[in-house]
Amino acid sequence: MAANYTEEQVTTMVSWYSANPTRETVELCAKEFDKSIKSVIGKLSREGVYVKAEYLSKTGQRPVTKKQMVTLIAQELVGDSDKLMGLEKAPKADLKYLLDLVALDE
Repeated sequence: MAANYTEEQVTTMVSWYSANPTRETVELCAKEFDKSIKSVIGKLSREGVYVKAEYLSKTGQRPVTKKQMVTLIAQELVGDSDKLMGLEKAPKADLKYLLDLVALDE
């Protein structure tokens, strides 16, 4: 199987990305070596240096799942989260409101 990258290209990409692990560095490598962004990300991943960007919600916070919210509500109420799992079907805004209410009791 033919290699898509030379050793020199891999060394350069790893060096650049390790020094500045951003999307801009990936784009620079793709342009410099005439490869797709996905190809560069794949190679950096195989080399063990690529760090996936953390997803943030529209408010700039890390997202919390409904299941996590129900577990937090149960912890605040000192209850069994398994018995509250039906709450996962509630709208997320309602769960956040409930979590805020039970957190105020402290």
